[in-house]
Amino acid sequence: MLITAFVILGIAVSMGALLAVLYLRAGTALTASGSLAAFHGLVAVAGLACLIFALRGPPPVAHMGTSSFGMIAIWLLALAALVGGGMLAWSLRGKRRSEMVIGIHATLAVSGFVVLAAYIFAA
Repeated sequence: MLITAFVILGIAVSMGALLAVLYLRAGTALTASGSLAAFHGLVAVAGLACLIFALRGPPPVAHMGTSSFGMIAIWLLALAALVGGGMLAWSLRGKRRSEMVIGIHATLAVSGFVVLAAYIFAA
């Protein structure tokens, strides 16, 4: 289940990178990325739910001090989801999202994904 969450979150990260490229190309960002952004959010929330479900028991044997990385990844990804929800609410009001908020969202999400990768591959 942990590998499944990692794969689902990897897909969400890839979709987020595509959305960032579309956003930076201002001509296509406002028209082409609405459904992709919604699908990105759904995939990311599904991956976060899988991760929470996979880590609900006691942590595995601690190798190289990584036993808390799973919870750190959950918190970082949950914060990224909250910022993403804020961006959704902002765009539903018809306003353009700030590049700084997008950067914070991306930083939290990629950090959570990298910590999750360290948790999986260091064990």
